Order: sequence, then C-alpha cells, then structure tokens
Amino acid sequence: MKNKKLKNNSSVAYFSMEIALENNIKNFAGGLGVLAGDLLRAASELKFPMIGVSLLYKNGYFKQVISKDGEQKERADKSNFSKLKLLSPKIFLQIAQDKVLVRVWEYKLKSNGGIDIPVYLLDTDWPENKDKHRQLCKNLYSADLRKKLKQSIILGRGGIKLLNKLGLENISKIHLNEGHGALAGVELFLNSKKRSDKEKIKEVRKKIVFTTHTPVIAGHNIYFKEFLLKYQPDFPVKIKELIKEDRVNFTNLAMFFSSYINGVSLKHKEVTKGMFPHYKIDSITNGVHSSLWTSASFKHLFDKYITGWAENNEQLIGAKNISLIEIKKAHQEEKKKLIKLVKENSGKVFKENIFTITFARRFAPYKRPSWLLEDIKALKEIKKKAGKIQIVYAGKAHPADVIGKSLILEVNKKIKSLEKEINIAFIPNYDLKKAKILVAGSDLWLNNPIAPNEASATSGMKAAHNGVPQLSTLDGWWLEAERKNRTGWDIIEKKHKNNLYQILAEKIIPLYYKNEQGYYKICRNAITYNASKFNTQRVLREYIKKAYY
Repeated sequence: MKNKKLKNNSSVAYFSMEIALENNIKNFAGGLGVLAGDLLRAASELKFPMIGVSLLYKNGYFKQVISKDGEQKERADKSNFSKLKLLSPKIFLQIAQDKVLVRVWEYKLKSNGGIDIPVYLLDTDWPENKDKHRQLCKNLYSADLRKKLKQSIILGRGGIKLLNKLGLENISKIHLNEGHGALAGVELFLNSKKRSDKEKIKEVRKKIVFTTHTPVIAGHNIYFKEFLLKYQPDFPVKIKELIKEDRVNFTNLAMFFSSYINGVSLKHKEVTKGMFPHYKIDSITNGVHSSLWTSASFKHLFDKYITGWAENNEQLIGAKNISLIEIKKAHQEEKKKLIKLVKENSGKVFKENIFTITFARRFAPYKRPSWLLEDIKALKEIKKKAGKIQIVYAGKAHPADVIGKSLILEVNKKIKSLEKEINIAFIPNYDLKKAKILVAGSDLWLNNPIAPNEASATSGMKAAHNGVPQLSTLDGWWLEAERKNRTGWDIIEKKHKNNLYQILAEKIIPLYYKNEQGYYKICRNAITYNASKFNTQRVLREYIKKAYY
C-alpha cells in the first residue's frame, strides 16, 4: 500500500498515557509507551500526519535500585526536559469541585528525515493549582485510585480541550491507545451540538478509534459509579450501556464511543471478543520501529545489502541473501556490548563464547520471570551435558505490585545461590538504552507468559531485528510469527508439564555449540521473516487502511 495523506490534509491525534520519546525523557514505563513512540516514529517516516497527546511526568515512572538483599527499591527518575517547549494555551478542567489549570509542552519527534510529529504533554504542576493537583503529573501510574482517575481525566478530557485550544479542527480521528483516554469520548459527547443523544453518540463514534492491549480484566481501569461521579459529576449516566453492576469500565467506555476497535494480535482479538462480546473487534498485531531497534552492527549490514530498508521495512526480507559469516560477525559485535553492560551493572564477567539467554520483561506473575530458575537441577544438567550457559535478567515491577516485587527478590536470591555454578546477572533500572543492548547481544530471547495473558509482546520483535531468535510459549504475536525451528522455538505445556528444559538441552544449546551454521540460519530467518513483518511501518499502514479511513 502506498503512503497516503488523510482527506483534506486532516490528521490523527494519538492519545496514550505514556509515550517513549527518548531515554532521557522518562515518560514511559514499558511496552505500551515504547509502542506509542515507535508508531509515531513510523508516522514521521511515512510522512503521515499525526500528533501525540500524553502527560508530562516530572519524576517519571521510577528509577529501580536493587538492594544488597535483592529487593527492588524505587527512586524518583529525573528527566532532561531541555527539548520541550512550553506553549501559551491554558486549559481548565473541572475535577470534583475544583478548577484545575493544565498547560502543555511540545516535543517534536522526527525519524529518518521524515516529517515533524508534534507530541503534546499535559502538565498540572503550576502555582495556580492546589498542591494535590500539582502532584497529579509527578509520577506515571500512581497506585492511588484517585490520582489514577484524575490522570485519565487530564488525558481524555484535557486532550480534547487541548485540540480545540490549539485550533486543530483538522483532526479526523482520535486514536485511544488503551482505556486511559476513554473520557475523550465523554468530552466530545458533552460538547456535541446534535439534538438527540443518539445523534451525539453517532457523531463521537465517527471520530474515535480504540486499541486495547489488556487481556486480563484486572488490568482494566474500573470505577464505582459514585466514585466516578464525585470527580466527574457531568458523566452521562443516562447512557445505560456505560454502567454495569454500578461500575464504569474504561475499556468498555472507550469501546462504546469508538467506530473501530482492535486487539494487538490475532489471539488477543479472540480473547477480547470473549470479554466484550457485544462489540465488533478486529486485530492489528503490534510491531516495533525498525531503525530505532536495529543495532549499529546490523544497520551497517542492512545498509550494505538491503537498499532502502529503513524507508521500507518490508525490504528486510532481503536479509535472506546476507551471508551467515557476516550475520555472525555483526552478532558478536553486539554481544561484546552486552558483556560490557553486564560488567558495568552487575560486576559479573560474561564471555563471548558462552551461550547467553536473556529474560528482560516487566516482572508480573503471568509473565513468569523466575520460571527458568525453578528447576535448578535441570539447569545444572543442561550446563553439564549440553554446554555452558550464562543468563541475563532485567525488568521492573510496579511499586504497588507486591507479587511482582517478590519475584524480583526470588530471582536475585536464586542468582546468588547459583553464582558458583552458573553465571547469572540482574541488570537494574531497565530502560531504552539497556534494552537496545540486550535485544541485540543475546543468543536467545526468552518469553514464557501463561497463555492467553500476553496480548502481543514486542521485545522478541526487537530481538528479531538483530537476528536473535526467541524461545516462547505460544501466545501473543508468537502464534503468528513462529516458523517451527526456523525463526525460534516453542515452549509446549501439557498437564502441568513443559518442554522448556528439554528443548534447551536437546535442540537449542547443542545447535549453538555443534552446528554453528544451523544456529545462524535461524538468526538470519528471524530477520527475514519476523523483522520484515513485525514493524510499526506495517502497523501504521494497517491502521490507515482499517481505522483511519
């Protein structure tokens, strides 16, 4: 599909509670924000007119510090806001009985010589506001239910007021990335000049499209009606479809006001249909920004052999013509960077010729971060019979996630107990810079969620751009991407049993040590078949075709 411009030079406003702009601006927690930034970068490259709308977090998400005992400690994570420009418009929001001043900062995002994509960051930290309201934009994803709701009010209703204040009448579609911005629909509904509620709803639906990322009901923002009305007394309770069992689910709210709804993989589409059977759900499987996540060594290789790959990521299918010798050389260059990162952040000494497994994800129970370390005896047998291994861990747990934090402690305790037998490192404060090194320098990317709880996952896509194959349970994007024993491997689970250790011991590690050519063929296939498809240029083209027109 050729690049298009929307009719009448209109554009799309992309609302997301987090957007990863660059590593020094801590406006992101993980995959959702990275995806948002990657999609806007693709818009820049494809010269597709979009704007981003989010909040400005003075203390970021949090800076992770690991104590001597292996526990996660949280610290404020300061950003460098020198690239932001404070704009003159002032917005006022009604939150409970208070009028809250919101001002906006602008960041210009640009990729590969494309167009400027303005990203607008809403901020309440002004002397005119009460202290409790100044604090609303201090941290991303507060555990305080009141703050969480108020941040959603700022994003959804404040975002719409911002578009009006800036005179952006040419916004054709408002794309809500997850349910945090769902109150945008309410703002549009209440502002509509149409006579009947039915006509108002129809008008709003023409404007909004919605992407959900959460297959677990606990991950949805749900508020009791009375609690919501305390802070948003004008919420349209007369629309009965918005309230179920005296609660308002913001995912349902976003869906109700949307003309197009999608999950982020084919499997996630099915799961979402089961959760919300009254809506028509489509799927657009996630991708990653190829130029951002391809390492220097592989960029050099692609520039040499694949003309125009950065401008058209589909061209990465041409990686099949790159020699295995050069694939290996590029990979080893990136592995050296990983070894340096491990040394600097953990003191552990890794070696270039030892098979390196990485698990770098958010520490949440369904992602099972400690799974690889559950059977220590099996790991020792693998080392003894199949070959030496070294393992890298990285990832944060939400400060309020007691179980997630306990998993970090568990992993670090096991690392300490195994230090004389298997070299394992935990890299604290996982961020964009560290992620780029890990996805490029590992020999195997491990992903083992409990299906079907992984909506998509994108870290394995980043690894694929650097010729790093994945070992994963069959969930999310991997159900679409895996070519058996060609781009990576499956973890099969049956009746409380799995083949994780078996496949490592019998297939993957022997392949690495005894059949180097076979291993690097799989590395090359990961680029050829996965990177060429699972990128945000393809994602954006699908949104243009399915959602924006």
